[in-house]
Amino acid sequence: MKKITFLLAAMLFITTVGTNAQDANRECTIKYNLFKGDYQSKKFDEAYVNWIYLMDNCKDLSVNIYKFGATLAEDVRKDPVLSKRVYEQRLQYYPSKNPAKVHSDYATYLFENKLASDDEVFKILEKGYAIDPTKMGVKNLYIYFQGITDRNKDTNPQKVFDTYDDVLENVNIKLEGYAKKLVKYSDTTLVLDKRGKQLKRAYTVNSKALGTVEGGLDAIISEIATCVRLIPLYERDFEVNKSNAVWLKRSVSRMFNKGCQGEPLFEKLVRAYAEASPSPEAYSFLANVLEDNGDSVGANTMRTKSFELETDPLKKSKYKLKFAQAAKDRGQYSKARSLAREALRFNPSSGRAYLFIATLYQSSVNKCGENLFEKRMVYVAALNMARRASAVDPSISSRARKYINTYRANVPSQKDIFNATAVPGGKFTIKCWIGETVTIPNI
Repeated sequence: MKKITFLLAAMLFITTVGTNAQDANRECTIKYNLFKGDYQSKKFDEAYVNWIYLMDNCKDLSVNIYKFGATLAEDVRKDPVLSKRVYEQRLQYYPSKNPAKVHSDYATYLFENKLASDDEVFKILEKGYAIDPTKMGVKNLYIYFQGITDRNKDTNPQKVFDTYDDVLENVNIKLEGYAKKLVKYSDTTLVLDKRGKQLKRAYTVNSKALGTVEGGLDAIISEIATCVRLIPLYERDFEVNKSNAVWLKRSVSRMFNKGCQGEPLFEKLVRAYAEASPSPEAYSFLANVLEDNGDSVGANTMRTKSFELETDPLKKSKYKLKFAQAAKDRGQYSKARSLAREALRFNPSSGRAYLFIATLYQSSVNKCGENLFEKRMVYVAALNMARRASAVDPSISSRARKYINTYRANVPSQKDIFNATAVPGGKFTIKCWIGETVTIPNI
């Protein structure tokens, strides 16, 4: 009898628990539907009541509780404590739903509202970066790298260099993605609908922001990445890494970008890189080494090999621009411009190629003008290129603007034009290798 009584009691308990669970689930679903409807109708006060119930009792019902809830907490209620709770619960109950972006957004919120120390913010960014750097906010990539630099520049500079390369590679992945999306908008005759305009603006804004971050990263690394510091570091680690294609690629790229090509170590690194990774990029660096050693035939062979192996037009453009930089370093300005123009054929939106040509012109001011007026007209040609760079490539617009301001300040004044008996608005052909016809400023 006691057994029967016990079994009946147990069955009653299980039934009651099951019924209560069903009632709770039903209540959660009702509250969620009310919350979602009110939120989407912008009835935020009504939505808030049901949302709090969901935050307390239905934490794993839907990720939208946290997606929509972030707006309620941050923008509507402006409640920092509640906002922190939203992020923390989302990471707890939905750890696999775009976690890198969530960590990045959480760090941004804490940083902007001064709700956490720099170390706490950095640790959150570190978690997000480890998951997927490409999903992090643009500004946070910069903050993360600054944190790595501050913590390691004196004790472990190699970690700073490795992180820089890693961050920059991820920035470039994002930049290339936006560049490809913007290609179809380069046709000025294209009529865009509302959606098209929105997408073009979004790609442009994001590309510009990434370009700013890229410049910021370079400014940070330039303080510690000098030839004097790089050479002993790479000499020390070469034997261990002489077959490590990633290490070699990064070492060669950094020495090239810092102007350390004249060092014997550079050639050693390049040859090891070409052996470890017979790739288009490795051959492009080897071409420069061969050229510097007087082997023009070998250099051209390597350039051709590098170029033909590559299939991506954007990367082909970058290789052409790299060849152009090497030609400029050897004083071959006309050849450098031709190579930059070839780069533009593969990527008409390469602002770097236009800006490169602008710097070539700037470097020839005193060579391509016999008097003040003629020299200042070279700045007009450089200004045109810099303006074109800014117009076609939002990622370098901030950098291009600095060149534009410099060149604009040096074009012929009204007095210069008068003294040269030139006609404002008329045409003028610049001498020497430039040979470009430009319009005389109408000041």
